[in-house]
Amino acid sequence: MAHVIFLHGASSSGKSTIARALQKRIEKPFWHISIDHLRDAGVLPTERFRNGDFRWSGARMAFFNGFHGSLRAYADAGNNLILEHILDTEGWLETLVDLLAEHDVMFVAVHCPLETLIERETARGDRPIGSSRQDFETIHVEKTYDIELQSDDGVDANVEKLLVAWRNGRRSSNFAKPMSA
Repeated sequence: MAHVIFLHGASSSGKSTIARALQKRIEKPFWHISIDHLRDAGVLPTERFRNGDFRWSGARMAFFNGFHGSLRAYADAGNNLILEHILDTEGWLETLVDLLAEHDVMFVAVHCPLETLIERETARGDRPIGSSRQDFETIHVEKTYDIELQSDDGVDANVEKLLVAWRNGRRSSNFAKPMSA
């Protein structure tokens, strides 16, 4: 059984910053994985999607199905994961709950004030304008987390809180396994 720490928050909420700091402090080896890593590594023909050679809408489903399946493969092989992801499409939560059912998944909400999200989105310039607001308003709805972090609390405080929660092993999120009778 692998350990998966799933950081879920709006675009620009601070998931990557928390993930990098957590990876430096946690006592076991963890991969840090996200869609951004694949994009930034050139896995996707991003420029060709941007210039219209290819339609992202036609490739998106296959890409995410592959990404989600790879998470299971990584965990099944015994790799611990710090996953950052945005569950912005119906059915993804259920798919990942099923794919990662054999593993210890700690589901972590990363909250950030809307004003901060908008500032970061504008400064980064690599997200569609308005995606942060849409995420802020929708992605945490009807999700149950093991722990909820506030980006305003600071990276060190959030990592410490996360480590304490991870070490205690109690899980009550959407990913928690039902107790045996």
